[in-house]
Formats: sequence, structure tokens, C-alpha cells
Amino acid sequence: MAITGKKIQEYKTKAIAEIKGILQGGEAAAQDFIFTEYRGLTVAQITELRKQLRARNVVYKVVKNNFARIAFEELSMPGVSPYLMGPTAIAATPKDPNEVAKVLFDFSKDVPALTVKGGFIGGSVYDAKQIETFSKLPGRLELISMLMSVMNGPARNLAAALNDIPARLVRTVKAVADQKAGVA
Repeated sequence: MAITGKKIQEYKTKAIAEIKGILQGGEAAAQDFIFTEYRGLTVAQITELRKQLRARNVVYKVVKNNFARIAFEELSMPGVSPYLMGPTAIAATPKDPNEVAKVLFDFSKDVPALTVKGGFIGGSVYDAKQIETFSKLPGRLELISMLMSVMNGPARNLAAALNDIPARLVRTVKAVADQKAGVA
């Protein structure tokens, strides 16, 4: 009697490959992931959430936990297993995860059924509380604009100071001319 091994079903390998495709999707590969629980959301609410996330180039995908766990392990992203329990959807973003966290937490204020479980950001795993704190920080574009404003300040002040010298000369000459015109 021969012992036969279980044949891996094709739909399972396709599901894992699909999740891996989202996790490593070429040029626009998502590098940061936020795990949410969507239990209690209506179809209309999930559609609205997906619409808000799609506007920021984010993929929001409901996943089977076991398949997602295998995909994350195969891609050397360990430590996310605790967040892959219960109904799970992954928000995957190739750009600024701060924006995604803000959208998710803003949406969860209006729809408390959506809960953020945790995330995988910048190669590190964070719990829900840390993701919430992260969402309150300024985003990448906000930080860049703040930096540019700080860098632009000294140049703006120098330009104003250099412009002030000829303006003072003109005002002085005008005052002298007005004074001489009043004397004559």
C-alpha cells in the first residue's frame, strides 16, 4: 500500500500567487501594508472606502488569512501572523503609508465597524496603536513642504534685505528733492 501525499489544489496556489502579486507588483510594488478588520461593514461602505483608497493609488484587498500568511512568509516579511486572524483586508500602498493610515482612521471615525489591526511599514511590524500614532504625524509631502519653507526662508530674507538698500537710497533722494523744492 502506497502512501500518497495530498495534492495542492490549484486555486490555492493561484490565490497565494495573487496575494504575492499585490505584495510585489513590479514597479508599483506595495512596500507598506495596513491590516484591517472589515466585519460589520456594508457593501456600500466598503465600496466608499475602496474609492477613497483608490484615489491614493492604494489596493484594498480582502484576503484569506492562511494564504496571506504563506505569501508574506515566502516574501520574507515575517511577524505579520498575529494580524492575520479574523476577517482581514489589506491596504497595500507603494507610496506614502501615512496617507493611507489617515484615510483608514478617518473612515473608522464615521464607520466604527472598520478597525485597524496593525501594519507592516518600512520593513517593521506595528500594532494598531502605533499605526494610529503614525497617522497623526505629518505625511511625506507635508514634511517636504515644511522643509522647503524652512530652506526658502533665508533666501527670501536675503532678497528682501538686498532690495531694501536701493529702496532706501531712492527714498532718501526723494526726501532731499522734496526738501529742496520746499526751500526754493
